[in-house]
Amino acid sequence: MALMPARVKYRKNQRGRRKGTAYRGATVAFGEYGLQALENVWLTNIQIEAARVALTRHLQRGGRVWLRVFPDKAVTKKPAETRMGKGKGAVDHWVSVIQRGRMLFEIEGVPETVAKEAMRLAAHKLPLKTRFVSRHHQHRI
Repeated sequence: MALMPARVKYRKNQRGRRKGTAYRGATVAFGEYGLQALENVWLTNIQIEAARVALTRHLQRGGRVWLRVFPDKAVTKKPAETRMGKGKGAVDHWVSVIQRGRMLFEIEGVPETVAKEAMRLAAHKLPLKTRFVSRHHQHRI
């Protein structure tokens, strides 16, 4: 099942700009270790789910995992070989707008070495640079 909102106020969003630094959601708040974004990107629902699966598979049902991002922005796309005009395209997929410093995932209840390896595997599924942070050694961007 794909991550997407159950309801939205507006079906089609404007694109906006990918810039700035995350002031909210930039610290390890729930778990012991976190995966922090170092770039501004759009993360698709498929990418978030792939990273989550890689993370939980490595933990083998041990520990606890938090997803700190949710794809709530609709991205539209017009069909291939369509002429200009005729309005905005239909919703194609959902993305989460990620700013530098944003915490993507958090883990607790596992040793640091296991957490580090799980986060490394999850990071390989994502199209951005990330870093591993712990609750005791947090970095502001």
